[in-house]
Amino acid sequence: MPELPEVEVVRLGISPYVNDNIVRHAVVRRPNLRWPIPSDLTTLVAGQRVLGTARRSKYLMLEFEPGWLMVHLGMSGVLQWLPLAHPLRTHDHVDIVFDEGLLRLNDPRRFGAVLWHSKANGDIAQHALMANLGIEPFDPAFSGEHMFRLSRGRNVAIKQLLLAGNLVVGVGNIYASESLFKAGIDPRRAAGKVSKVRYQRLAEVIRQTLADAIEAGGSTLRDFRGASGDEGYFQANHLVYDKAGLPCVQCATLIVQLVQGQRSTYYCKVCQK
Repeated sequence: MPELPEVEVVRLGISPYVNDNIVRHAVVRRPNLRWPIPSDLTTLVAGQRVLGTARRSKYLMLEFEPGWLMVHLGMSGVLQWLPLAHPLRTHDHVDIVFDEGLLRLNDPRRFGAVLWHSKANGDIAQHALMANLGIEPFDPAFSGEHMFRLSRGRNVAIKQLLLAGNLVVGVGNIYASESLFKAGIDPRRAAGKVSKVRYQRLAEVIRQTLADAIEAGGSTLRDFRGASGDEGYFQANHLVYDKAGLPCVQCATLIVQLVQGQRSTYYCKVCQK
């Protein structure tokens, strides 16, 4: 699944092509993704200028004068900038067409989404999918103190709480495993039993790990491609994720894989306490 770094890589990739450009029309080939695509999508965006792009958690947004187009890549979605005459492939579901190219969403598993939020209904932050999201990892207010405060009395495993987005948004499965390893925290440890000092370290490594992943173009394990079709290469820097049975880079103990909440977790039983 594309996580925060992958979505940010896509945003950075499409922005030079779409910002300040006018949409000519939209093409919807498959209206039933995770949620129905607005039936009047072309009416909503045709003739509208893209004022800018933004990201909130794993949601990508294109802002127009009357509202925002929201895109979620789901489990396998790829959003690319392509030439107008680019041939269609299986699972090419949506095009947003400009004069000099188009944005195309390809999503084999159809867990992605293309939605619209009108400014007449308030700020995008008030959208039902946005309203209850936690703090962004690059927000100056995100800190160890913030995570420590919200985790008091919580018996859920720290890895699970990171994925839930209550402490911070966008730290998906890959980057939760990597960050907990760098912070030396056992992913099974109850969130309420992690000390403030350790949360301070965790906040630092979460921010740095995500920044490094964005710089590397994200992680491509199966489906992910950036806006230009390039694979990310941060997976070459993974220290524990998908490394089960390989020696820990710090102590040579074999990395362990376990399942938490139906998601694979990778950790070192010696280095993470």
